[in-house]
Amino acid sequence: MNVFELFMEGGPLGMALLTILLVLMLFAAWKAPAWVKEIGLAALAWGFFWGFAGVYQMLDALQTLTDVPTSVIYGGAKVTLVPVMYGILIYLVSLVVILVQKPRI
Repeated sequence: MNVFELFMEGGPLGMALLTILLVLMLFAAWKAPAWVKEIGLAALAWGFFWGFAGVYQMLDALQTLTDVPTSVIYGGAKVTLVPVMYGILIYLVSLVVILVQKPRI
């Protein structure tokens, strides 16, 4: 599975916003280092929000259907984790940037 497929599975709007937050965080590391952690936390929160929105949408669809194979349910659960993992990854990158920018002893 390539990156573009993961991007589209996670939902273009939410994944695009997460990517914008990643770019903003990298830009802040250069121009406004005090904002790096806050932008990373915003990406983490947005990833979880977008993931839970996907779970809500999946459960709403499952409520209207009667006979759904478990492979479809598992596939939907897998897709809802993509933005959560991306948000966590961006937050981890922000922590690494903060550690690199710390003054040396």
